Amino acid sequence: MVTIHESKPERARHPEKANNPETPLLRKPAWIRVKAPGSKVYKQTREIIRENGLHTVCEEAACPNVGECWDKRHATMMIMGEVCTRACAFCNITTGKPAALNPAEPENVAKAVQKLGLRHVVITSVDRDDLADGGAAHIAETIEQVRRLNPQTTIEVLTPDFLKKNGAEELVIKARPDVFNHNLETVPANYLTIRPGARYFHSLRLLQKVKESDPTLFTKSGIMVGLGETKNEVLQLMDDLRSADVDFLTIGQYLQPTRKHAAVKEFVTPEQFDAYKRHALAKGFLLVSATPLTRSSYHADEDFAKLQAARAALKNKSRS
Repeated sequence: MVTIHESKPERARHPEKANNPETPLLRKPAWIRVKAPGSKVYKQTREIIRENGLHTVCEEAACPNVGECWDKRHATMMIMGEVCTRACAFCNITTGKPAALNPAEPENVAKAVQKLGLRHVVITSVDRDDLADGGAAHIAETIEQVRRLNPQTTIEVLTPDFLKKNGAEELVIKARPDVFNHNLETVPANYLTIRPGARYFHSLRLLQKVKESDPTLFTKSGIMVGLGETKNEVLQLMDDLRSADVDFLTIGQYLQPTRKHAAVKEFVTPEQFDAYKRHALAKGFLLVSATPLTRSSYHADEDFAKLQAARAALKNKSRS
């Protein structure tokens, strides 16, 4: 895994995990390894992010694809700060008490999108359980500002679950992103250990409500594998997502950020990822991305075009 920023000391970055038992970092197979970033365009992308005082999930979550994506000026904006109120066992983002929201952030994101010349932008965030609406109004304002300065840019949001924030998701739906993404992350049996602050069926219902509220929005969700899940559990999760009418599924390999995080139980082979993709497409997803290095925003602009084409083809088929 490539980390492109200067990492804080492990105990300072993840104080909530300081007393966790250490687990070994398994040697990655050849199909996981990536080149370290450093191209001219990569550096220009980083400068635009810095100039606008923004954070990206590419850096904060130590994404292995950051070199490839930033070389194309594709940066995933992470709003509402760099400190999360949740302490998920898989996540490299700092847990703690977040700072107040920056009212200039929505416009700063819009300006960065303009400078980067993005045709499609992914906007994600930390969890903000400290806010009455979980940050939904801030997400909606960011969508509106991006659209104001970049009317041709399509917008994808990767939202928190808005747990115990009744009606918060409606603010985001009304802002009409082109894609509404919320990740289930893992199978329900893993939630107590991997995603303890979340509830599987609440997340599933959130995705269902989005589609019920506005059937024209594309819905999307993603999971990590390699956390001890069984094949049948993954297939059942696919069925659950299709019951919620989710359009797009991403499946990627979990990579352990530090020895204090949840351990990798298995490196899933590319052949098994291909099999998961075949199963998911057979179940009716419009689009499936399933590779070891797949992440929610990986190739998001190309995938959005594929989503549009798949929906159009389905409509044409139903008419004939």
